[in-house]
Amino acid sequence: MVMDNTFLAQVFSPKSFCLFSQILTRAKAIPHRRFSSGGKFFRFALSDTLIFCGTQLMSGISPFSLSKQPPLILVADDDKTMRMLLRKAMEQEGYRVVEVNDGQQCLDAYDTIKPDIVLLDAVMPVMDGFTCCKQLLKIARNNLMSALASFDTDSALGNTVISKLWERTPILMITCLDDEESVNRAFEAGAMDYITKPIHWPVLRQRLRRLLQQAQVYKQLEAANQALQHIANVDGLTGLANRRRFDDYLNTQWINLAQEESPLSLILCDIDFFKFYNDKYGHPDGDVCLQKVGAVLSHIAQKNQDLVARYGGEEFAVIMPNTHAFGAVHVAAAMQAGIRNLQITHDRSEVSEYVTLSMGVATVVPTWESSPSDLIVTADKALYQAKAEGRNRIILK
Repeated sequence: MVMDNTFLAQVFSPKSFCLFSQILTRAKAIPHRRFSSGGKFFRFALSDTLIFCGTQLMSGISPFSLSKQPPLILVADDDKTMRMLLRKAMEQEGYRVVEVNDGQQCLDAYDTIKPDIVLLDAVMPVMDGFTCCKQLLKIARNNLMSALASFDTDSALGNTVISKLWERTPILMITCLDDEESVNRAFEAGAMDYITKPIHWPVLRQRLRRLLQQAQVYKQLEAANQALQHIANVDGLTGLANRRRFDDYLNTQWINLAQEESPLSLILCDIDFFKFYNDKYGHPDGDVCLQKVGAVLSHIAQKNQDLVARYGGEEFAVIMPNTHAFGAVHVAAAMQAGIRNLQITHDRSEVSEYVTLSMGVATVVPTWESSPSDLIVTADKALYQAKAEGRNRIILK
């Protein structure tokens, strides 16, 4: 399946398309292809890009299965009789219908009802169909650019950028204008199909079905992509970020903070004598312990930009952008106290009767001459020192 060329040519400038392509590649999730014609038109192959949505995942998903309600059609036409005929035809197909008289009412209704498809007359008072179509496309473009502006390769790829990419509602232009110039204007304005009056009703029904099915396929792809993106980035036991997500997020924040010359802190923490805990209580109880510890760490790291990850085994990591050493140590102390307050019995611990944490904290202002691995090494050395000095303590490097 190939995504509609006209849509991408209109939504993406060459610069923004390149940015989006780099984002997908950087996230290690979606390879891409780019084709150009006169430096303007692009083709986006879904079969190549959405590798998370293979045929096995998509099997069993029928058209419109994502929504329990029938598709909602927004009809914009200043001819009351035509609106009545369109409503009757659409309702016979089982669709829901909302009517408006002109392009401005169409934009107002679009923001309110979020239709599945728009049937748009070309010639209307107040705002004609061509202008309305451009405005609807502008809404889609602005949503996508807003998502790109706040993009985070770690978590936003499935939830924000891809969602905004599929968000554009198909527009079918219905008009008495059948000259070549009007047809070209309709498609240039953003229409995905074009039908002339008098309407050939079987043709309209088939084209509506095609556009609606295409829109649903995009949504299905998005849903599958989001589900697998979640699986790829989340630790299955604790629900925290996994090592892959940790690495991606640390790299992203390193670049951002190097530009801003702002601090980046990292906490590495280890459950003390956890091997002995598993030996004493068994791995099922060990898993429960990891879940409880992860929940406390996640709760205390309340800043939106902070990321708590399961770094490996009984080791956790907390990435804290825009956080100085004092702030990182304060959070580490709160986390240590939170774990202590759980009072998880640990008879085999040599430092306490309960589960405790050893923690290493490191802070740096990222530069282009250094790398994220330098911060990890420093925090790891601090953690090693905390263990060497008796555990159940915080060391700042």
